[in-house]
Amino acid sequence: MITIGEMNEILDEIASELPEEIFKDLNGGVGLLDETKKSTKDPNGNLFTLGEYHRDQMGRYIVLYYGSLCAVYGNSSRERYRKHLKDVLTHELTHHWESLAGERDLEIKDEIDMDKYLSKRRRK
Repeated sequence: MITIGEMNEILDEIASELPEEIFKDLNGGVGLLDETKKSTKDPNGNLFTLGEYHRDQMGRYIVLYYGSLCAVYGNSSRERYRKHLKDVLTHELTHHWESLAGERDLEIKDEIDMDKYLSKRRRK
């Protein structure tokens, strides 16, 4: 399994490949926490939160959850982790840019996707 140090290195590599402007006003930066976080929207507690965009009294920042990523992707290769980390970071950066623009399109799409997922699970 990938270590938190290795995951942090990959995340730094991905961030360094992106244009600096993409991080505009993200004053809290991007952090990788050791914890596993379950989705509060899943009543069965089976879904993990991989990352979150925050805008609060601390500013604007992105958090990714090492434990959740490992729970979902397990013993995947470094390249597979890299792909998934890039996907999660890009998703959270989209939330950031939409927030700066006063938009919520991705947030609404996330809610719709979650509702569809939970609806399917209830029917099973």
